[in-house]
Amino acid sequence: MHTNNFNHPVSDKFNNQYRIPSARLSHWDYGAAAAYFITICTKGRQHFLGDIQQGVMHLSPLGVITQQEWEKTFILRTDMALTMGAFVVMPNHFHAIVTIGDNAYNGGGNTDETPRKNVTPRRDAMHCVSTIANTNNDINTNGMANAFAPQSKNLASIVRGFKSAVTTQARKMGDTNFNWQPRYHDHIIRDAQSFHNIEQYIINNPAKWDADTFNDGYR
Repeated sequence: MHTNNFNHPVSDKFNNQYRIPSARLSHWDYGAAAAYFITICTKGRQHFLGDIQQGVMHLSPLGVITQQEWEKTFILRTDMALTMGAFVVMPNHFHAIVTIGDNAYNGGGNTDETPRKNVTPRRDAMHCVSTIANTNNDINTNGMANAFAPQSKNLASIVRGFKSAVTTQARKMGDTNFNWQPRYHDHIIRDAQSFHNIEQYIINNPAKWDADTFNDGYR
């Protein structure tokens, strides 16, 4: 597992940079400046990425690639002002905190309660929900396209690029069985305490694998 390498915790920024709206706001622009907790599962929750022995995660070759491709995300997308938070590669899923900063694509962090001009509100931002994306548009669980623009500079595009990169490397290794589930879970982190709690959950995930809801014994 990994934590961010910055001198100050990302959670400190909540006091002066990220204003998360109240739970009454039913829609959210996923390109907006905020911290996001994501979970991505392998297809069928198969243990492609390694195994856990005595509370320690041992990465498979594909697990190593998964870690490397996530780290590359922050090198390739410097224009989005991303911050890498804690993340962990587990046998059949991946947890991470990623922060999108103020950038040219989100108007410097337009997170007020008024959606961007000429866009259609998307979905409830305050709950952990499952998102599915296709090649051309970001699709929510109701099948509605996300009209917030641009589509290439938001959370869905980050996840889509990461998943695609890992799958491509798997095919190059000759692994034709590996795949991700099409959906992923996201949660907007609302405050510093929530950030800390989620960070600790990620860090402690391997040690608590025996009781993990993703540990269904499937190999």
